[in-house]
Amino acid sequence: MTQAAVTPSRGPAQPADPAGPDRPASPLARLRDPAWYQEYGVYVAVAALLLFNALFTDHFMTADNFRTQLVQVAPIVIVALGMALVIGTEGVDLSVGSTMALAAAFLPLYLGYGLVPALVVALLAGAVVGAVNGALVSLIGLQPIVATLALFVGGRGLALVVADGQLKQIVNPDLLSLGTGSFLGVPLVVWIAGLLALAVAFLVRRTTFGRQIVAVGGNRSAAALAGLPVKRVLVGVYVLCGVFAALAGILATARLTASDPSSLGTLMELSAITAVVVGGTPLSGGSVRVLGTVAGALLMQLLRATLVKHDLPDSTAQIAQAAIIVAAVYVARERRSR
Repeated sequence: MTQAAVTPSRGPAQPADPAGPDRPASPLARLRDPAWYQEYGVYVAVAALLLFNALFTDHFMTADNFRTQLVQVAPIVIVALGMALVIGTEGVDLSVGSTMALAAAFLPLYLGYGLVPALVVALLAGAVVGAVNGALVSLIGLQPIVATLALFVGGRGLALVVADGQLKQIVNPDLLSLGTGSFLGVPLVVWIAGLLALAVAFLVRRTTFGRQIVAVGGNRSAAALAGLPVKRVLVGVYVLCGVFAALAGILATARLTASDPSSLGTLMELSAITAVVVGGTPLSGGSVRVLGTVAGALLMQLLRATLVKHDLPDSTAQIAQAAIIVAAVYVARERRSR
């Protein structure tokens, strides 16, 4: 006996799903997606802050003010670029502020031999700090926060020993020109930060080493099983982070016309981590967002400048930054949980 096929009643016509599997999500759906905020939130925040200042802050949207803001944010951008590479491997470097101080301490000692030898020694000091951090993390197996915390304390102490605990004035005109000079009307420190951002973006997107950074951060065990040089990659990113921090210390010293290891780079590690996290790079590693990092640093700088322009205390800026950090980490966590 053959069973007759039963055709189910269709019932009332149902509206088609506007967000089917082959159709893009609606704008409202995108706004409810944490991935959208992690991808584009920092750019929207920068644009909104600029719009606010254009409407409500006197003398903010001027060339002189923008020049000042870019000069102040340039060292943070440089340090944050190195930090982004480290965080991309699921690490962190708390010693960048001390590395800036150490590089600044070495500068006056070797300026008598010329600018180039002094710069080389200062950058080598940053590379050595990075190599020690990388060795502690990759070879000994210490947690990055523990390994770099040791040099966060010891590095500044060493800088004070090298400088005899004294602030030293810088009078070398070639070095000072790095902090005060300009090219085509743009300060040299801004040119350096911009070129480094382009170089890091090329490194991450177009080189084997950049792809290895992302792979190691995504899954270190799988990267090792795939034959990637995990230990070499880890040492490499910490060395780069140390060199970038040393460069930021050199530029900050040139702009301040003095080497002050006791205060130079203080809390820079927090500013750099903030810029990276707010820019969309997850603390869990596996991704490096270079443009987002630059935008994150700029957002924090503009926020601080806006509050100062409106006569609010610096403590208010710190509270606002803390709220932004919490929001950025929350969005990243929500995206991972989906």
